[in-house]
Amino acid sequence: MRPDVEAMKADIEQSVALLRRRLDWDVALRKLDELNARVEDPTLWDKPDEAQAVSRDRSQLEAKINTVKAMEQDLEDGVMLAEMADEEGDEGALEDARASLRGIKDRAARAELEALLSGEADGNDAYLEVNSGAGGTESNDWAGMLLRMYSRWAKAHDYEVTIEAYEEGEQAGVKSATILISGPNAYGWLKSESGVHRLVRISPYDAAAKRHTSFASIGVSPVVDDAIEIDINPSDVRTDTYRASGAGGQHINKTDSAVRLTHVPTNTVVACQAGRSQHQNREQAWKMLRARLYELELQKREAVAQALADAKTDIGWGHQIRSYVLQPYQMVKDLRTEVETSDTQGVLDGDLDAFMGAALAARVGETRGSSADA
Repeated sequence: MRPDVEAMKADIEQSVALLRRRLDWDVALRKLDELNARVEDPTLWDKPDEAQAVSRDRSQLEAKINTVKAMEQDLEDGVMLAEMADEEGDEGALEDARASLRGIKDRAARAELEALLSGEADGNDAYLEVNSGAGGTESNDWAGMLLRMYSRWAKAHDYEVTIEAYEEGEQAGVKSATILISGPNAYGWLKSESGVHRLVRISPYDAAAKRHTSFASIGVSPVVDDAIEIDINPSDVRTDTYRASGAGGQHINKTDSAVRLTHVPTNTVVACQAGRSQHQNREQAWKMLRARLYELELQKREAVAQALADAKTDIGWGHQIRSYVLQPYQMVKDLRTEVETSDTQGVLDGDLDAFMGAALAARVGETRGSSADA
């Protein structure tokens, strides 16, 4: 076997062994059998909430087990193809085998990181909120670029994206927007993205073609279900209705259907305009408020030195977590993990896995390297 193929085989085998240990393989298989038996029990469905929770747990565990099994089978097939191609001197087939093994290695690396998503809300859907900083059109345009970046990242990972609130900038971009990103581990991957993001570029809005620095903040909260209790005193919440604006269907701008909730004790504000009625928007806004307050509680519990409140009140110098420099050179650098890449267009098109993976590993005390460049 060629040395490079042997090295990739060893790396993948090591990743698979680590995943098996983290899953506690034999225990996980027994647990899956138990969950399958519970789902097949017709009496379980007499309690819809419990049935949904059991079904969700079964699906998540089954997906983890199947991921490991698929990698083991694909590794066996890839190595067999490489050995046959090597024996026959078929360089084209050998390169195909190498490409297959590189793909498996990338999947294994991502699976290793996903195995670290053990927080009680890591598997949940997520609300992602973007707010432009001071700077008018420049910052609004940057906020719009970030909204596009995260939407593309989500869609590339087969997550569903729903616009919940959207306030357009006066000339370009957005002042603020909230999207719901739905899919396995959405919050676990996105939670480290909260903070201020800084852009340096030649402004397309400056006739003098001068370099400008813009700021926008990202806030991420998990969607919480009824299994997680969030006690909110209704008297602490102020409700405002207004006419929706920005992205939407025919219903937009026709009625005062948009709803804004303000939790007075924490000064937490959420808004929703996606529904076709004030009732729908009010119900969704309450879900968003519960998510935001739960995220605040998680931050206290985990003692995360990430000051989400500061990021929202002072979107500027000294608070940024990542810099995106497009001029005079090309570089995106995360200021927490030192991960950087010169592929700025790829990042702005949603290629964020290296940054998210490094932040996740750092959060649990593990390191996966310091450069996103290939």
